[in-house]
Amino acid sequence: MTRYVLHYAPDNASLIVRLALEHAQLPYGTRLVNRAVSEQSGAAYRALNPQGLIPVLETPQGPMFETGAILLWLADRHGGLAPAPQDAERAAFLKWLFFVSNTLHPALRMTFYPDKYAGPDPLHQAALRGTMQAAIVGHLGTLDTLTGQRPGWLDPQRPGALHFYIAACLRWCALYPQDTDRSWFRLADTPHLRDLCATVEALPCTRAAQAAEGLGPTPFTAPSLATPPEGSAT
Repeated sequence: MTRYVLHYAPDNASLIVRLALEHAQLPYGTRLVNRAVSEQSGAAYRALNPQGLIPVLETPQGPMFETGAILLWLADRHGGLAPAPQDAERAAFLKWLFFVSNTLHPALRMTFYPDKYAGPDPLHQAALRGTMQAAIVGHLGTLDTLTGQRPGWLDPQRPGALHFYIAACLRWCALYPQDTDRSWFRLADTPHLRDLCATVEALPCTRAAQAAEGLGPTPFTAPSLATPPEGSAT
């Protein structure tokens, strides 16, 4: 079986792909992208991902980037992470996967790095952050309602790609950015998503990620800052 290579940084979006690889029991190796020296902006990494974003997964078909694309590719190649293309639930899964990857995740990025989107003015950055936080609260409410309806591809007994993606996003809401007020977010406000986090937290794939990235004892239900054995989350 193919052995993949995951280019990662602790507690970055590569965490989602690591969870998927571990859950599917796929053989893979890792290569640290050292954010402390902006390795993601160097020529070698940009040859894999011209945008300089983490993660990249090296595959037999070439390097892949964009978290949602990697998850979908792995699901279709190996099964078990999402409804199969012929499955009746496939269309619903796809629209919510892309909602998380194209709507929720970018809103988080704008909250974490407002300077990249609003420029150097602190007032503009604060305005963007506030707008995005309000949007994220709405997105999480939508996902909480959806999860409460228990569609098959969010069934606690069938954890897969969206479980991992959503749990990671919720973790980051609670932790980042470190130097700002995060009282806008409470996991308890979305009880169905809280239960989803507990489901993911109990999986063997999470124990592997905890050891590899120093995620602490309750990485999704009551997260703490990562203390990784190598590299830095920021």
